Amino acid sequence: MSDEYIYDEATGEWISPADAAAAQPAAANDDAVEVRDAAGNLLADGDSVTLVKDLKVKGANQTLKRGTVIKSIRLTGDSQEIDCRFEGIKGLVLRAEFVRKR
Repeated sequence: MSDEYIYDEATGEWISPADAAAAQPAAANDDAVEVRDAAGNLLADGDSVTLVKDLKVKGANQTLKRGTVIKSIRLTGDSQEIDCRFEGIKGLVLRAEFVRKR
């Protein structure tokens, strides 16, 4: 038996490396956040969405009209925010409540 242990910050205990490796895959699944659109559909990276409301874009002096299609979204890890690109607007982050999956 080895005298090496790893401190687990989540539990506050010293555990063996084998126990730490067994707990790692379980922790990775807990980080998955479900992002749902205005209609309750589950969104994923790469999906295309349509705006359900006119949105004024801060800092861009532009309004995105209802029905505008946003292609290839990326999830941010927040259950209400999605990262996307649109022509002329860099770093656009939209709230999931204002989009609908296509």
